[in-house]
Amino acid sequence: MNETATFRITSHPNCKINLGLHIVGKRPDGYHNLETLFVPVLDLCDTLTIESTSSPTTSMQQDGIVLDNSPDDNLCMKAYRILQHDFNLPPVHIQLTKHIPFGAGLGGGSSDAAFTLKMLNEQFCLNLSTQKLKDYAVRLGADCAFFIDNRPAYATGIGDQLEPITLDLSPYRIAIEIPPDEHISTREAYAGLRLQGGSRPDLRQAVRQPIAQWRDTIVNDFEASVFPAHPAVARLKAQMYRRGALYASMTGSGAAVFGLFPA
Repeated sequence: MNETATFRITSHPNCKINLGLHIVGKRPDGYHNLETLFVPVLDLCDTLTIESTSSPTTSMQQDGIVLDNSPDDNLCMKAYRILQHDFNLPPVHIQLTKHIPFGAGLGGGSSDAAFTLKMLNEQFCLNLSTQKLKDYAVRLGADCAFFIDNRPAYATGIGDQLEPITLDLSPYRIAIEIPPDEHISTREAYAGLRLQGGSRPDLRQAVRQPIAQWRDTIVNDFEASVFPAHPAVARLKAQMYRRGALYASMTGSGAAVFGLFPA
């Protein structure tokens, strides 16, 4: 392990959107199996800096969007701790500037955690393979592992089983918006969920169809439970279409809505 005396490294953890989200069924452990396409969005990201410290303990400072947890409970700190446990890392100082809203279904916290793992792996020459990094990431959150590769993927299981896919959204402009003062916890979204019966379209095949057909075939199951309780989110999706979106959807369990517009 390379314990460089003084260092300062910075990265920009990005968010993700979900193209379709099918809740397949409830598992014995209380979680739900799902099917979705994760797509990274590089235009909306946080700023994460890790640097050496003379302090005997690791510390973290948060600024930007105010979070609803303390720095000690942040996933970046948890990511540091699981590696520190196995590799006896020296103390560091973590600075996180939040731009990705929380409670929005954009995976910002998961991205921050995954980037922390990758940065520590590189800085301290831990020589962890991509798969090993994903194993650590899954311990932090179901969608954390996606941000290790950080490229489009078909996700199953609880979002931790990933299959890379070829998907190019560069011909489109991705607009992401959140209604003011709307935050939806994953627990709330699942509480009102009703499992859909019957066969579902294969999302890997659905995205190969013309984007004009996606509106009728690529569905986020959480919209059915979230929209009645949060009509502002439903209105925002409708507004996206009125403004010319070729496809619009809530991402994850909300409250963010994205639209794909002609570039």
